[in-house]
Amino acid sequence: MADKPQKGIKRRDLIKASITTVGAATALSANTIPVAAQTSSSTEAASGKGTVYTGETIQGKKVVSALDVNDLEPGRRHQLYFQGVQMRTGEHWYVSVIAARGANPGKRVVLTSGVHGDEMSSVHTVMTVMNQLNPAQMSGTVMAVTDISRPAMLAIQRKWPNSSRSIDLIDMNRVWPGNESGTAPDRHAALVFNRLLRPNADAAIDFHTGTTGFEVSAFNIADMDVPEVKAMADLYPVSQILDMPQHAFPTTLHNALLAAGVPAICPEVGAARALDLPMIAQFVEGTMNVLKQHGIIVGPMGRTGKDVRVFIGRGAVPIVATEGGFLEHLVELNDKVEAGQKIAIQRNSFGEVVAEYTSSVTGEISGLRTDVMSEPGDNLAFILFDKPVPNGEDTYQE
Repeated sequence: MADKPQKGIKRRDLIKASITTVGAATALSANTIPVAAQTSSSTEAASGKGTVYTGETIQGKKVVSALDVNDLEPGRRHQLYFQGVQMRTGEHWYVSVIAARGANPGKRVVLTSGVHGDEMSSVHTVMTVMNQLNPAQMSGTVMAVTDISRPAMLAIQRKWPNSSRSIDLIDMNRVWPGNESGTAPDRHAALVFNRLLRPNADAAIDFHTGTTGFEVSAFNIADMDVPEVKAMADLYPVSQILDMPQHAFPTTLHNALLAAGVPAICPEVGAARALDLPMIAQFVEGTMNVLKQHGIIVGPMGRTGKDVRVFIGRGAVPIVATEGGFLEHLVELNDKVEAGQKIAIQRNSFGEVVAEYTSSVTGEISGLRTDVMSEPGDNLAFILFDKPVPNGEDTYQE
């Protein structure tokens, strides 16, 4: 991990880990309106003082190196490419941007996905929301980004492959808000954060899923001590919330935005590399509720957290393999478990049981390994809990 939370954290400070989680990309039909660049200064662009067009087009879509959605024509849907960091060949990585600019002024909500390259349901959630919006009937703007980590998405893998200083795979949800003097992934994150996301967000939702080989339930990660954040999380008809204080993992995208003054949450939408359409529908419904709450669209609220039983976990603890072998779960996602309850067994190649795994906490299952084979150190399960573990600390190793 690029960032480790402080040790010895209790209650509100007790989470020392984050959730695995997002992406793929698409294009929506739209009309992109040319906007005169107000400045070509990188300093002004980074501070969100205007849209900067590079003069390039990709597949008919204009390229920007900075964006102010207020420059876009109202009442229209716009498609753009944002120019990210350069590759070793001197070309750039680009990020797909969809902006639904309402006919009337109002709040701006940013939807992001593709921070991880193997998370498909999160991207589909964002695309589905954007397809339901009619800018001519909106107040404010919804901007969506579907492929932040394009190199990872091209390989359909979680992490950004990088070799600028050594061969490595970089978790892009551990580098925010980025560093324009760092390695390529850090620079890319800083460009996206400073010139695209933060200047255009009054609120933000960063969608993720479980990672390859590990499935998660439908839940939100949110700092429930922040009223604006809690209000958003409560609008989703999902049955679990991980109450994560922003300082526990400050380099995740939603927490970096929160630290910059933008209320943000992180929905987790099931398994990686697949579409879970029923679960996607839950998160689309909740996101439309958030847009209604912010006055961007009008209409009756859909189902919210008040319509489902919601378990709020104050922390999360992993079950980690101690042996190699074939895994057999004894529980399912969302199951309630008690401290000391057996939740999985592991067999060797002869079919002999070599390990049995129990929960150290009372809580609910929120993640399970889907790869049957595992080796020592692999995460086998992920449990949300309301009360601290016996030693007062919990860890979650991604």
